Amino acid sequence: MSRILDTGLVADDFDVMLGASGGPKWFVLAGLDKVLIPEFFKGRNKPLDLVGSSAGAFRFSCLAQQRPVHKIELLAEKYSTTVYSDKPDLHEITDKAEELLALLLAEGGTQEILDNPYIKAHFIAVRCRGLTARERQPGLTMGLLASAASNSVKRKHLGKHYTRVVFSSPNSDLDILDPCHIPTERVELSPENMQLSLLASGSIPGVLRGVEDIPGAKEGMYRDGGIIDYHYDFSFPNRDGLVLYPHFYNTPTPGWFDKMKKRRPHNSSYDNAVILAPSREFVAQLPYGKISDRKDFEKISAEERIPYWQTVIKEGDKLADDFISLLDPNTLRKHLKPLPFKTKVK
Repeated sequence: MSRILDTGLVADDFDVMLGASGGPKWFVLAGLDKVLIPEFFKGRNKPLDLVGSSAGAFRFSCLAQQRPVHKIELLAEKYSTTVYSDKPDLHEITDKAEELLALLLAEGGTQEILDNPYIKAHFIAVRCRGLTARERQPGLTMGLLASAASNSVKRKHLGKHYTRVVFSSPNSDLDILDPCHIPTERVELSPENMQLSLLASGSIPGVLRGVEDIPGAKEGMYRDGGIIDYHYDFSFPNRDGLVLYPHFYNTPTPGWFDKMKKRRPHNSSYDNAVILAPSREFVAQLPYGKISDRKDFEKISAEERIPYWQTVIKEGDKLADDFISLLDPNTLRKHLKPLPFKTKVK
């Protein structure tokens, strides 16, 4: 914090950018995405690692391409206007996700991500063990309940059920330091596994089909990276710079099951992190007084939901304007605050 107060927000001070899970919650950050890579990090001559799970991975697949604004706008438009049948099953939802990813990676997008010399993408998924590797019920539900029970005792016990798998751009040496020591593997991204790794990163158990036997990775069932890394609880030991984290909340929840436990991340994981989050006042003035979320599919009709979500996207452009204003050191000093959470982790 002292460093930023002294120098302001300097693009080259950042080595990593994080993208959280959260599905449609991301819409409020779409405006920020359109200015961060194309403007704030423009002309970068050293690598910037983009680390994302689920919706964060989808976003970063766009930002690592040569036309990031076009692809982010495409993601926001197509995702916000998605319509399902009255009672969609996991096959319908998965098919829609596959169509969306194919569109995002079209026109050479996969190769652009792989060839990008400065924007290095990393997509997080999990490889499942035991009952969580099953697709059929009731086995999958029993596996998830067992996972939740293990996590309620200690977060590190998630390692009994899952391995974190990071699908990384070629020629990247990014390391992850997990204070809970959950097993972690790295797989190099390739044309053969790009779309599958992204699909796996967002494959919510019981909502989308899991992805089996991804090329280049170990055999097994792969699912949503947010199971372990919903909002993250790790750091990057071989990166000296700061971590930029555009987030819909100012207090991260480490893993998916931690929402029930209200667990907070280790302070050590956020020593060098700068979180950009909308204020309560901003959220309160949105339709329904909240940011968009996945439950809207069930609670709001498509006729009401689509304009609501697109309003959130449009309002998010104001956050981008606010961020640009923070590049003035005097304005930044008025708004910069310490992170509002403390360690409460077993």
